[in-house]
Amino acid sequence: MKIVVVGGTGLIGSKVIGKLKAGRHEAVVAAPSTGVNTLTGEGLSEVLMGASAVIDVSNSPSFEEKAVMAFFQTSTRNLLSKEAEAGVRHHVALSVVGTERLQASPYMRAKLAQERLIKESGIAYSIVHATQFFEFVKSIADAATVGNQVHVPPAFIQPMAAEDVASAVAKVAVGSPLNGMLEVAGPERFRFDEFIRRGLRAHNDSREVVVDQNTPYFGAKLSELTLIASGEASIGEMRFDNWLSMATAAR
Repeated sequence: MKIVVVGGTGLIGSKVIGKLKAGRHEAVVAAPSTGVNTLTGEGLSEVLMGASAVIDVSNSPSFEEKAVMAFFQTSTRNLLSKEAEAGVRHHVALSVVGTERLQASPYMRAKLAQERLIKESGIAYSIVHATQFFEFVKSIADAATVGNQVHVPPAFIQPMAAEDVASAVAKVAVGSPLNGMLEVAGPERFRFDEFIRRGLRAHNDSREVVVDQNTPYFGAKLSELTLIASGEASIGEMRFDNWLSMATAAR
Protein backbone atom coordinates (compact mmCIF):
# COMPACT_ATOMS: atom_id res chain seq x y z
CA MET A 1 0.00 0.00 0.00
CA LYS A 2 1.33 3.45 -0.93
CA ILE A 3 0.91 5.91 1.94
CA VAL A 4 2.03 9.54 1.68
CA VAL A 5 3.12 11.17 4.93
CA VAL A 6 2.81 14.95 4.88
CA GLY A 7 5.29 16.32 7.38
CA GLY A 8 7.24 13.10 7.07
CA THR A 9 10.55 14.69 8.10
CA GLY A 10 9.31 15.85 11.53
CA LEU A 11 9.29 14.22 14.96
CA ILE A 12 6.13 12.17 14.43
CA GLY A 13 6.31 11.91 10.66
CA SER A 14 9.77 10.36 10.57
CA LYS A 15 8.70 7.74 13.11
CA VAL A 16 5.51 7.00 11.14
CA ILE A 17 7.59 6.50 7.98
CA GLY A 18 9.77 3.97 9.80
CA LYS A 19 6.79 2.03 11.13
CA LEU A 20 5.06 1.89 7.76
CA LYS A 21 8.22 0.67 6.05
CA ALA A 22 8.65 -1.97 8.75
CA GLY A 23 5.17 -3.16 7.80
CA ARG A 24 6.32 -3.40 4.16
CA HIS A 25 4.22 -0.47 2.97
CA GLU A 26 5.42 2.07 0.43
CA ALA A 27 5.83 5.09 2.71
CA VAL A 28 6.53 8.36 0.89
CA VAL A 29 7.78 11.52 2.60
CA ALA A 30 5.99 14.70 1.52
CA ALA A 31 7.70 17.87 2.74
CA PRO A 32 9.22 21.04 1.26
CA SER A 33 12.62 19.33 1.35
CA THR A 34 11.27 16.61 -0.95
CA GLY A 35 9.64 19.06 -3.35
CA VAL A 36 6.12 18.96 -1.88
CA ASN A 37 4.54 22.14 -0.53
CA THR A 38 0.94 21.93 0.69
CA LEU A 39 0.66 25.72 0.97
CA THR A 40 1.42 26.34 -2.71
CA GLY A 41 0.29 22.95 -4.02
CA GLU A 42 3.72 22.29 -5.51
CA GLY A 43 4.38 18.57 -6.06
CA LEU A 44 1.08 17.40 -4.58
CA SER A 45 -0.42 15.87 -7.72
CA GLU A 46 2.75 13.94 -8.43
CA VAL A 47 3.31 12.56 -4.93
CA LEU A 48 -0.33 11.52 -4.49
CA MET A 49 -0.46 9.51 -7.70
CA GLY A 50 -1.36 5.92 -6.80
CA ALA A 51 -1.63 6.61 -3.06
CA SER A 52 -4.22 4.68 -1.06
CA ALA A 53 -3.90 6.84 2.06
CA VAL A 54 -2.48 10.17 3.17
CA ILE A 55 -1.28 10.94 6.69
CA ASP A 56 -1.04 14.62 7.60
CA VAL A 57 1.21 15.27 10.61
CA SER A 58 2.45 18.65 9.38
CA ASN A 59 2.45 21.67 11.68
CA SER A 60 2.41 25.41 11.32
CA PRO A 61 5.79 27.15 11.65
CA SER A 62 4.03 30.01 13.44
CA PHE A 63 1.43 29.92 16.23
CA GLU A 64 0.43 33.57 15.64
CA GLU A 65 -3.35 33.74 15.25
CA LYS A 66 -3.68 34.69 11.56
CA ALA A 67 -0.64 32.70 10.44
CA VAL A 68 -1.65 29.44 12.11
CA MET A 69 -5.23 29.63 10.80
CA ALA A 70 -3.98 30.39 7.29
CA PHE A 71 -1.56 27.47 7.42
CA PHE A 72 -4.03 24.79 8.46
CA GLN A 73 -6.87 26.00 6.22
CA THR A 74 -4.75 26.54 3.10
CA SER A 75 -2.67 23.40 3.52
CA THR A 76 -5.68 21.19 4.27
CA ARG A 77 -7.79 22.56 1.41
CA ASN A 78 -4.99 22.03 -1.09
CA LEU A 79 -4.28 18.55 0.19
CA LEU A 80 -7.90 17.40 0.19
CA SER A 81 -8.51 18.82 -3.29
CA LYS A 82 -5.55 16.97 -4.77
CA GLU A 83 -6.48 13.79 -2.87
CA ALA A 84 -9.94 13.86 -4.46
CA GLU A 85 -8.38 14.21 -7.90
CA ALA A 86 -5.96 11.34 -7.22
CA GLY A 87 -8.64 9.02 -5.81
CA VAL A 88 -7.10 8.75 -2.34
CA ARG A 89 -9.39 6.60 -0.19
CA HIS A 90 -8.28 7.49 3.35
CA HIS A 91 -7.16 10.78 4.90
CA VAL A 92 -5.55 10.55 8.35
CA ALA A 93 -4.80 13.65 10.42
CA LEU A 94 -3.11 14.11 13.78
CA SER A 95 -4.78 16.55 16.16
CA VAL A 96 -4.90 17.24 19.90
CA VAL A 97 -6.94 15.86 22.80
CA GLY A 98 -9.10 18.70 24.11
CA THR A 99 -9.13 20.69 20.85
CA GLU A 100 -12.82 21.51 21.16
CA ARG A 101 -12.36 22.51 24.83
CA LEU A 102 -9.44 24.88 24.12
CA GLN A 103 -11.02 27.31 21.69
CA ALA A 104 -9.57 30.33 23.52
CA SER A 105 -6.26 29.22 21.96
CA PRO A 106 -5.64 30.46 18.38
CA TYR A 107 -3.74 27.23 17.64
CA MET A 108 -6.63 25.04 18.76
CA ARG A 109 -9.12 27.13 16.77
CA ALA A 110 -7.00 26.49 13.71
CA LYS A 111 -6.83 22.74 14.43
CA LEU A 112 -10.62 22.59 14.82
CA ALA A 113 -11.01 24.43 11.50
CA GLN A 114 -8.72 21.80 9.94
CA GLU A 115 -10.85 18.99 11.37
CA ARG A 116 -14.05 20.55 9.99
CA LEU A 117 -12.56 20.75 6.49
CA ILE A 118 -11.63 17.06 6.68
CA LYS A 119 -15.08 16.01 7.87
CA GLU A 120 -16.80 18.03 5.13
CA SER A 121 -14.48 16.90 2.31
CA GLY A 122 -16.32 13.75 1.29
CA ILE A 123 -13.09 11.74 1.59
CA ALA A 124 -13.11 8.88 4.10
CA TYR A 125 -11.05 9.96 7.09
CA SER A 126 -9.63 9.20 10.51
CA ILE A 127 -8.61 11.89 13.03
CA VAL A 128 -6.21 10.89 15.81
CA HIS A 129 -6.38 13.09 18.90
CA ALA A 130 -3.19 12.73 20.95
CA THR A 131 -2.24 14.15 24.32
CA GLN A 132 0.92 16.23 24.77
CA PHE A 133 4.25 14.56 24.01
CA PHE A 134 6.99 13.78 26.54
CA GLU A 135 9.38 15.32 24.02
CA PHE A 136 7.79 18.75 24.52
CA VAL A 137 8.23 18.99 28.30
CA LYS A 138 11.09 21.48 28.06
CA SER A 139 9.50 23.64 25.35
CA ILE A 140 6.26 23.78 27.36
CA ALA A 141 8.29 24.92 30.37
CA ASP A 142 10.16 27.50 28.28
CA ALA A 143 6.90 29.01 27.04
CA ALA A 144 5.65 29.34 30.64
CA THR A 145 8.85 30.78 32.13
CA VAL A 146 8.92 34.16 33.84
CA GLY A 147 12.38 34.97 35.18
CA ASN A 148 13.53 31.79 36.91
CA GLN A 149 10.03 30.48 37.51
CA VAL A 150 7.83 28.24 35.38
CA HIS A 151 4.17 29.11 35.92
CA VAL A 152 1.76 26.25 35.23
CA PRO A 153 -2.00 25.84 35.75
CA PRO A 154 -3.52 23.58 38.45
CA ALA A 155 -4.55 20.91 35.97
CA PHE A 156 -3.90 17.29 35.11
CA ILE A 157 -1.93 16.16 32.07
CA GLN A 158 -1.67 12.70 30.46
CA PRO A 159 1.39 12.93 28.20
CA MET A 160 2.76 10.22 25.94
CA ALA A 161 5.84 9.28 23.96
CA ALA A 162 6.11 10.36 20.32
CA GLU A 163 6.91 6.73 19.52
CA ASP A 164 3.47 5.68 20.77
CA VAL A 165 1.78 8.50 18.88
CA ALA A 166 3.45 7.34 15.67
CA SER A 167 2.42 3.74 16.30
CA ALA A 168 -1.21 4.76 16.71
CA VAL A 169 -1.21 6.93 13.59
CA ALA A 170 0.44 4.23 11.45
CA LYS A 171 -1.98 1.59 12.70
CA VAL A 172 -5.00 3.74 11.86
CA ALA A 173 -3.65 4.55 8.41
CA VAL A 174 -3.37 0.92 7.29
CA GLY A 175 -6.84 0.08 8.59
CA SER A 176 -10.31 1.01 7.42
CA PRO A 177 -11.26 4.69 7.77
CA LEU A 178 -12.95 5.50 11.08
CA ASN A 179 -14.92 8.43 9.68
CA GLY A 180 -14.50 9.66 13.21
CA MET A 181 -11.93 10.29 15.90
CA LEU A 182 -9.60 8.12 17.97
CA GLU A 183 -8.05 9.41 21.20
CA VAL A 184 -4.60 8.24 22.27
CA ALA A 185 -2.91 9.07 25.55
CA GLY A 186 -0.12 8.14 27.92
CA PRO A 187 -0.48 5.44 30.59
CA GLU A 188 -0.12 7.88 33.50
CA ARG A 189 -1.88 11.00 34.70
CA PHE A 190 0.19 13.73 36.37
CA ARG A 191 -0.40 17.10 37.91
CA PHE A 192 0.94 19.63 35.42
CA ASP A 193 3.56 20.91 37.86
CA GLU A 194 4.77 17.38 38.62
CA PHE A 195 5.25 16.62 34.93
CA ILE A 196 7.23 19.83 34.33
CA ARG A 197 9.26 19.50 37.52
CA ARG A 198 10.35 15.94 36.74
CA GLY A 199 11.21 16.86 33.18
CA LEU A 200 13.34 19.82 34.26
CA ARG A 201 15.08 17.78 36.94
CA ALA A 202 16.10 15.24 34.30
CA HIS A 203 17.66 18.12 32.33
CA ASN A 204 19.46 19.41 35.47
CA ASP A 205 17.35 22.55 35.09
CA SER A 206 17.02 24.49 38.36
CA ARG A 207 14.01 26.61 37.43
CA GLU A 208 11.28 26.73 40.08
CA VAL A 209 7.87 25.38 39.06
CA VAL A 210 4.96 27.43 40.42
CA VAL A 211 1.28 26.49 40.30
CA ASP A 212 -0.72 29.54 39.24
CA GLN A 213 -4.47 29.34 38.66
CA ASN A 214 -4.32 32.39 36.37
CA THR A 215 -1.76 30.86 34.01
CA PRO A 216 -3.15 29.92 30.57
CA TYR A 217 -1.86 27.07 28.44
CA PHE A 218 -0.93 28.49 25.04
CA GLY A 219 -3.63 31.12 25.38
CA ALA A 220 -6.39 29.02 26.96
CA LYS A 221 -7.39 28.62 30.60
CA LEU A 222 -7.51 24.99 31.69
CA SER A 223 -9.91 23.15 33.95
CA GLU A 224 -8.50 20.15 35.82
CA LEU A 225 -9.43 17.69 33.08
CA THR A 226 -9.14 19.75 29.88
CA LEU A 227 -6.04 17.88 28.67
CA ILE A 228 -7.14 14.42 29.82
CA ALA A 229 -8.33 11.79 27.35
CA SER A 230 -11.68 10.05 27.68
CA GLY A 231 -12.09 6.59 29.17
CA GLU A 232 -12.27 5.12 25.65
CA ALA A 233 -8.79 6.33 24.64
CA SER A 234 -6.12 3.97 23.36
CA ILE A 235 -3.27 3.97 25.88
CA GLY A 236 0.40 4.06 24.93
CA GLU A 237 3.00 1.76 26.42
CA MET A 238 5.89 4.07 27.33
CA ARG A 239 5.93 5.43 30.89
CA PHE A 240 7.45 8.81 31.65
CA ASP A 241 10.25 7.54 33.92
CA ASN A 242 11.35 5.04 31.27
CA TRP A 243 11.30 7.74 28.61
CA LEU A 244 13.32 10.09 30.83
CA SER A 245 15.92 7.37 31.41
CA MET A 246 16.24 6.72 27.68
CA ALA A 247 16.38 10.43 26.85
CA THR A 248 19.03 11.06 29.51
CA ALA A 249 21.13 8.15 28.25
CA ALA A 250 20.84 9.44 24.68
CA ARG A 251 22.11 12.85 25.72
